[in-house]
Amino acid sequence: MGGFAAMHHLTVAELEAEGLVKLTCTCDPRADSAFAAQQQAWRFAERGVRVFSHYQQMIDQCRDALDYVVVSTPINLHAEMHRAAAEAGIPCYLEKPATLDYIELEEMIARDARLPRASLVGFNFIIGPTRRALKQRLLDGEFGAILEATLLGRTPRPADYFYRTDWAGRLMMGERIVLDSCLGNANAHLVHNMLFWLGQGGLSTWADIATVRAELYRAHAIEGADTFFVQASSAEGQILRCAVTHACAGETRHCETLRCEKAELRYIVGSHAEIHWLDGRPNERIDTRGFDPLRENHLAYRRYLTGEESRPATSLADSRPFVHLNDLAHISSGEITPLPGELISHTRNEREQKDYISMSGRMQEAMNRFLDTGTFPGKQWGRRSPAVLVTPAALPKLHDTVRAMHAALDV
Repeated sequence: MGGFAAMHHLTVAELEAEGLVKLTCTCDPRADSAFAAQQQAWRFAERGVRVFSHYQQMIDQCRDALDYVVVSTPINLHAEMHRAAAEAGIPCYLEKPATLDYIELEEMIARDARLPRASLVGFNFIIGPTRRALKQRLLDGEFGAILEATLLGRTPRPADYFYRTDWAGRLMMGERIVLDSCLGNANAHLVHNMLFWLGQGGLSTWADIATVRAELYRAHAIEGADTFFVQASSAEGQILRCAVTHACAGETRHCETLRCEKAELRYIVGSHAEIHWLDGRPNERIDTRGFDPLRENHLAYRRYLTGEESRPATSLADSRPFVHLNDLAHISSGEITPLPGELISHTRNEREQKDYISMSGRMQEAMNRFLDTGTFPGKQWGRRSPAVLVTPAALPKLHDTVRAMHAALDV
């Protein structure tokens, strides 16, 4: 019931009031001790919602009444909860990412294939009408071939963000890899968007990864990386560069850019899309505000489950390119470089009463340079050796690489 699950509860309550869905049951290990007020505010008693303290008990007792289960829990719990639902014949709405372990993903895909209906991975922005219309125009050849794609992801997070749970910013928990990071979790929607733009096989396709070179850094006192510089090529030969960070303060900015033969497309997430024509035609600006991604994902999944649509917006198999990119970025970097203390600034946001760790203007300069030219920060930021160019053939190195990163931590 906590964290982002609360947003699902609010969205489902709205849809239930419209007669579109019915919340049958929910669970939380601290349902009564920590969420008694929420249960009352969400009117569980009046709505007939059954509350359990364990998901397996909930599934065992309610399986015949369930069309799908929402899994909006920490990343490291997704696979086991998906397994429990799948064994009961129930598909899942899995919050992104479904997993960040390519081996675990394949196990989930195989398990899901035995269900009558596929599970959904909630990469929220994929079903945005403007995004899908632009993708279709790309497929129709209106903008010419995509030459290069870049993602700028500035997502400020206060220092205490990484202490809100026991899995935030973690590389591993026990023997299981977690890989929570700005690329794998907070900006996962955006990275998935970029692979969507590059997918050439139809509207609902994502580009497969051919090569990756990456440098990973950390400014916060965490196990994982809070800053990624990733350059990849797709199986079709397109270049993708992603620069994403939590080591920043101030404005959040997410900009997806596609440089095509005939135009440059910019998608400013949460604001608008721009089309800049290279032949002198008037530029286009499309307002994208007013789109409620969580609501629309639930509605789209409902349409799929009732047979109105032929597929979920993003299946587990559709997540392969994103998971491979994330895993190969770790393998390519081989290390997470602590940012030099002299480059780091500490900023106090008085309105929020929160402390932020950033690099002042240096981060933005480095991100712009990388996105424009492909120049990595490298030795300027304390890297001992350059990143290695890797292909999907290197994926079996993931677990050993992450264990080595974890062992190298200065605990």
